[in-house]
Amino acid sequence: MRPHLLALLAKEPAHGYELKQALEQTFGSAYPSPNIGQIYVTLGRLEKDGLIRAVDVEQSNRPNKKVYYLTAKGRESLEAWVDEPTEGPRVRDEFFMKLVLAPLTGIADRMALISRQRRHYLSLMSDLNDLLSRTAPTDRVAMLLIEGAMLHLQADLDWLERCQEDLA
Repeated sequence: MRPHLLALLAKEPAHGYELKQALEQTFGSAYPSPNIGQIYVTLGRLEKDGLIRAVDVEQSNRPNKKVYYLTAKGRESLEAWVDEPTEGPRVRDEFFMKLVLAPLTGIADRMALISRQRRHYLSLMSDLNDLLSRTAPTDRVAMLLIEGAMLHLQADLDWLERCQEDLA
């Protein structure tokens, strides 16, 4: 959430609710709606770390609001985040650790673990298909996000098939 808020503040200063709306508008229905409490906690931490600064803005008929501005240190942090490659394939996959270690203890059967994980992935795929069907074709960002998640899930399903073949 930190770099996402920094990126929005690099575009323009904003208060917490504006940032929440910007995230929702930018990513559409594919992105889980952020919790406003989480946004304000994150903004507080960013301010404490010197990445943003807050200015109280007086409002008539309403309580004052804080408008947040990106600092030079915040821009440097944002640029470092953008330049840094994102995490690649998971070599230490949690499910694979279960798949290898649980049968050694006698508390789980490999095929049962694979079947349970496959059902879970298929359920997630169904949820993503439902989400895709409710997403407007003009919402390209949301469509790409959902399609990317579906492709990752399909790869995970294919990998489970491979595990079943090799470890059975």
